[in-house]
Amino acid sequence: MDALLRIRRSLLSVADRLSWLPPTLARAAIGVVFAGTGWGKLHNLDKITAFFAELGIPAPGFNAVLVSSAELICGVLILVGLLTRLASLPLIVVMVVAILTAKRGDIGGLSDLLGFTETAYVVLLAWLATAGPGPLSLDRLALRALGATAGPQGPQRPPSQAAPAHN
Repeated sequence: MDALLRIRRSLLSVADRLSWLPPTLARAAIGVVFAGTGWGKLHNLDKITAFFAELGIPAPGFNAVLVSSAELICGVLILVGLLTRLASLPLIVVMVVAILTAKRGDIGGLSDLLGFTETAYVVLLAWLATAGPGPLSLDRLALRALGATAGPQGPQRPPSQAAPAHN
């Protein structure tokens, strides 16, 4: 039994040392995909506008520019880990709209919905929005430069720099 506990402790120790890896890989995957699709869409706005018009999306020209720009800008922000939580939100909206418009006819049941790549993106983006970008990010560097740490309640100043309590 002691051997199993030692193995468990060792595995948990390794997992703890590698905890920076999942958010970094998620950000890299999401960031590269969205920056690439945003760039591609911005260079093919006529085609994207026509596709949005076919889907019945209102103001297809405006929305083509909006979606393309959001994908590019938010994808780059997520890739470098800057404003990750905020940048995830517009992309979640874009993916939900994509599912409700372009993929709606392909939904025959829950397994179809869960099998969409767009759904996997929503899940990863929701995780990044709630868990944050991880330690290997510009967000973390910015917090350190400001002398703050990110805790469950958000950025906090060290006790030596905390504001005086009001009685």
